[in-house]
Amino acid sequence: MNRRRFKDRLASGKTVLLPGVANPLSARVAADLGFEALYVTGAGVANFELGLPDIGILNLSDMAQAVERIAGTTDLPLVVDADTGYGNSVSCYHAVRRLEAAGAAAIQIEDQVFPKRCGHFEGKEVAPAEEMTGKIKAATDARRDENTLIVARTDAKATEGYEAAIERAARYAEAGADILFVEALTSEQELRDAPTRNPLPHLVNVVHGGKTPPFPASEFEAMGYSLVLYANAALQAAVAGMQHVLGALHADGSLEKVGDRLAGFAERQRVVRTHEWDALRKVYEDGGTV
Repeated sequence: MNRRRFKDRLASGKTVLLPGVANPLSARVAADLGFEALYVTGAGVANFELGLPDIGILNLSDMAQAVERIAGTTDLPLVVDADTGYGNSVSCYHAVRRLEAAGAAAIQIEDQVFPKRCGHFEGKEVAPAEEMTGKIKAATDARRDENTLIVARTDAKATEGYEAAIERAARYAEAGADILFVEALTSEQELRDAPTRNPLPHLVNVVHGGKTPPFPASEFEAMGYSLVLYANAALQAAVAGMQHVLGALHADGSLEKVGDRLAGFAERQRVVRTHEWDALRKVYEDGGTV
């Protein structure tokens, strides 16, 4: 994983399409399809690994273990969702150290109170801006690699209004954030305006069925967004796929009607690179000579 390469890629001005992944298999699929970077989604890890909602139950150890496993299967840059930093500013400092060591190229901190809620849920609350600026400063001080980026997310649009959210983003930029993320904007006008209010790179999050209008990535690029995030697309597709196939199996006792919805046996082995491990095994069985 090359943090400098990701930093330079953002500086190039071309938008990066960022799919959310929650485990090594989804990371392999995304990398196989040609994506340039991946987003390790806290909601996805909570849903996939724990079977629980995105309401602040996931902890730092859960996330660090997920990042480490994913980083072990891909060299793509990982943007990692660190929720609220898992506590106060000192906790945030520790979280950045741990997630950077696990393989993060960028680490996202948000300004909700704990326990946080999914950005597209109702009932969110935000912490005082001063508390968040302290966390951003702690995060920037904690990183050991100057190329590790800090993403500052504000959820204040839902509770304090659009202009208050923009003001918070500006304060987080002054505190040292590298990327700004104004979550859950609800109108085209807001989406077009937000990237013009600060020169830092901006991230937009598109959730199928969520609050933000789902423009194509090319349109978001024209608006000025550097990162277009689809944090839950793979997760939602997996849930729908499992429900469809397992529903048919339960109803019919066979997969005859849904065979076209399944990856073939050979394709599954290709995605997890079984052939590479078979070749490696053969090398060592032959005495270790390549």
